[in-house]
Amino acid sequence: MSGDSSAGETTRTPTTFHWGRYDVVSSGDRVVAVEPHPGDPDPSPVGAGVPEVNHAPYRITRPMVREGWLLGDRDSVRGRDRFVTVTWDRAFDLAAGELTRVRGEHGPAAIYGGSYGWGSAGRFHHPQSQIHRFLAMAGGYTASVNTYSFAAMEVVLPHVIGGGPTSLHERGPTWREITEHAGLVVSFGGLAAKNTQMVPGGPSRHTQTSWQRAAAGAGVRFVNVSPVRDDAAAELGARWLPLRPGTDTALMLALTHVLLAEGLADTDFATRCCVGFDRFRDYVLGRSDGTAKDPAWASGITGVPEDGIRELARTIAAHRTVINLAWSIQRHDHGEQPYWAGIALAALSGSCGLPGGGPAGGLGIAEHGTRGHRRIAALPQPAGGAVARIPVARIADMLLEPGGTVDYDGERITFPDTRLVYWAGGNPFHHHQDLGRLERAWQRPDTVIVHESWWNATARRADIVFPVATTLERDDFALGAADSTITAMHRAVPPPADVRTDHAVFAALAARLGFGDRFTEGRSERQWVRELYDRTRERLRAEGVDLPGFDAFWRAGSAALPEKDMTPDGGSFATLRTDPAGAPLATPSGRIELVSDTVAAFGYPDCPGMPVWLEPYERLGTEAAERHGLHLVSNQPKTRLHSQYDGGRISRDSKVGGREPVDLHPDDARARGIADGDTVRIHNDRGACLAGARLTDAVRPGVAVLATGAWYDPDDDGVCRHGNPNVLTRDTGTSRLAQGPTSGTTLVEIEPTGADVPAVRAFEPPEVVEATPPPGEVDRPV
Repeated sequence: MSGDSSAGETTRTPTTFHWGRYDVVSSGDRVVAVEPHPGDPDPSPVGAGVPEVNHAPYRITRPMVREGWLLGDRDSVRGRDRFVTVTWDRAFDLAAGELTRVRGEHGPAAIYGGSYGWGSAGRFHHPQSQIHRFLAMAGGYTASVNTYSFAAMEVVLPHVIGGGPTSLHERGPTWREITEHAGLVVSFGGLAAKNTQMVPGGPSRHTQTSWQRAAAGAGVRFVNVSPVRDDAAAELGARWLPLRPGTDTALMLALTHVLLAEGLADTDFATRCCVGFDRFRDYVLGRSDGTAKDPAWASGITGVPEDGIRELARTIAAHRTVINLAWSIQRHDHGEQPYWAGIALAALSGSCGLPGGGPAGGLGIAEHGTRGHRRIAALPQPAGGAVARIPVARIADMLLEPGGTVDYDGERITFPDTRLVYWAGGNPFHHHQDLGRLERAWQRPDTVIVHESWWNATARRADIVFPVATTLERDDFALGAADSTITAMHRAVPPPADVRTDHAVFAALAARLGFGDRFTEGRSERQWVRELYDRTRERLRAEGVDLPGFDAFWRAGSAALPEKDMTPDGGSFATLRTDPAGAPLATPSGRIELVSDTVAAFGYPDCPGMPVWLEPYERLGTEAAERHGLHLVSNQPKTRLHSQYDGGRISRDSKVGGREPVDLHPDDARARGIADGDTVRIHNDRGACLAGARLTDAVRPGVAVLATGAWYDPDDDGVCRHGNPNVLTRDTGTSRLAQGPTSGTTLVEIEPTGADVPAVRAFEPPEVVEATPPPGEVDRPV
C-alpha cells in the first residue's frame, strides 16, 4: 500500500532519489521532512531540501498554454510571454492536434523527443522511457544519442578498448582491489566527494568515501591532477598537481615520454596486447613530427613544473598504479584525446591487467566497491521508433540549421526540419552550452510541449505545459547500477488536484491518437510497477538471485541483493595480458588500439587515429587569455543534482547574496578589486552572468569555479542574474568523432558590479491569466 496519510496523521514512507535512499515524513498532503535511511553511512544532504520544493510557490499545478502561441501571434517570444490556464481536455486536444498536424505535414522526423536520464530514479516513472515509448507508438520521432556527461568517451572507447562508457569501469580495478594491491592512484580530474552523492537509480548506501579512506589507510598514495584542490578529500593526503584546465592530454603524453625515454615503459604489454605502439611511440618521442612530448614541452602548456612531471612518471613506474580518468576531463575541446591518452599511459605504466592497477573510468563517481550492472527491467520500447538521431549536444544546431549536416563517428547526419519539440524529463536550459544561442534556436519550432513540475527555464519557454507529479507523488521501485538493494518508492502524498503523472498524460494523449490500449497494455500504473518488478525478479533469478514476491517486497520496502563482481582481478585487461589471442577485446584487432585505423580512415583533422595534443580553441597561456584571463571550471554542484532542487534549502543556503557562488583565488580577486561576498559580473564574447564571489586558495590561480545548475534567469539583455555558467560556454562539439559538449573549454573575465544589481527572479512564476482565453483564439499557430 502507498504511504498516503489522513489529515493530521504523520506517516513515514520509503523512497529513493538519484542521490540516495530516504524516509519521507508526511502529514496529510504535505511532506514534512525527508530523512536519510538509517542504513546509509554517509547520506547526501540534498534530500533535506526536498519538502519546501515539493510545495513551492513556483510549482505548476494546472495545465498551461502560452498566450501568444494560443492566439497565433508569431511575434510573441518564448520565455517572455504570459500563460493561460486551460482544462486538461483542452490541453490534450491542442497537443494531439499539433502532433497529428506536424507528423502529417512534415513527417515524424520533424518531431524531436527531448528527454534526459536523470528525470526519475524509478524504473516505471522514468520520463525518458515514457516519452520514447509514446512517440514511437505515435509514428516515430527524432531522438538523441550519447550524453552530456561523457559523450566523448562514449564514442571513442569502443574504438580503443571495444566497449562503451561502462566498459572502462567494468574492466578497471575496484576499490577493494586497489586497497589490497595498489600503491598509487593518479586521478586526472580528481576524486571529488560531492560527485559520489548520485548514481542513476540511486545508491542505497554511500560507501565511496569509506572505500577511499580504506585505500589510504592501507598505504595507497593519491595524486589529484586538477585545478581544484578539493577534488580530493583532505584526509587522503593527496599530492595536488594544479594543471591548467584542459591540458590533461599534454601531461599524459609527457608522462609517457618519460617512461619511454628512461626505459621504464612496459613495452612487452604494449607490443603483445596493443596495436600501433610503434607509431604512438614515434609521435611521443618526436620522431614523426619533430616535437618531443617531453616534460619541458608539457610544462609550457600545463603549467606543471618539469621536475614534477618526471618525478610522477617515475613514481608511476615504481608502483602498482591506477590511472583514473574523471568524466570532466573529456568535456573539453578535443575531449576524446585525454581518455585515449590516459589508456595509452596506463598500458605503458606496467600495471595494466594486474590486480589493483591499470586504467579506470570515473572512480569517485560509482557508488560501490564491485563491478557489474544489474539487469533491471525497463518500460518496453517498440522497435524502430526513432526515425532519425542527432548527437545529444547538437540540438541548437538542429533547430537553427534544418537540412544542415554534421559529421559523427564516421557518419554524415542531416538535421531534420524540426517543427515540434516534445520534452519530458530534464532541463536543456541548464545543461546545454551557450544558452543565448539555444534561446534563439528555441524560437524556431512551431510548437514546444513540456512536462514539468516547476516553472524552470524550460517550462517558461514552452507553448503547452503539462503539470506532472513529483517522485514523492508516485509509486515505483529503484535499483542503482551495481547496488546491493532494490528499494520500493511508496507514494508519500497525493499530487495537487490538477496534476497528473507523465504516464497518465501520455496515456490520455495516446487514447486521443488511437493507440491508448497499446500504450498502456491494459495496465494501471501500479500494475506496471508490479510488472517491471516481476520482470526484474525473473532476470535476477537467472543470476541466482531470489527476490521476494512483489507484495512482500512492497511491504518490506526493500530487498537485499548479493554483491556482484563480474570481472575480478583486473577484468578483461587481466585476461588480455595473459592471453591476447585467446581473450580478445571487441576492437577490430582484439587488442587495445593505441592507433585506430578505423578512426584514422574517417579523416577527421580534429580527431586523428591516435592520441595527440591538439590546441583547444581557447586556454590559459595563449593570446586568447589576454582578453579573458580566467579559465572557467563549471563543475558539478554539491548542493543539488544538476539543476534539480536548486530552490531547496540546501542549495539556497550555499548561495552568496542569493546568487551562485564563484570560487576565485585571492590573488586573482585582489588584482580585480574583488572582495569576498561581492556580486561580480562574469563575461566573455558569448554572454555574461552575475555571481557571488567566494575567495579560496583551493583553486589554481587563473581559474574560476562556478558550478552548474543555477536556474537560468536572464534579464532583457540576456545576462543571467542567478549565475548559470552556460551563458558563457561555447556550443561546439568535441570533434567530428563524438560531437560531445565542450563546456570545460571556457575563458572569462570577472569584475565587481557595485551595489546596484538586479534581484534574482529565477523562482518567480511567470504571469498567468486565470481565465478562459478570449474569443478569437485558434487551436494552433497559423
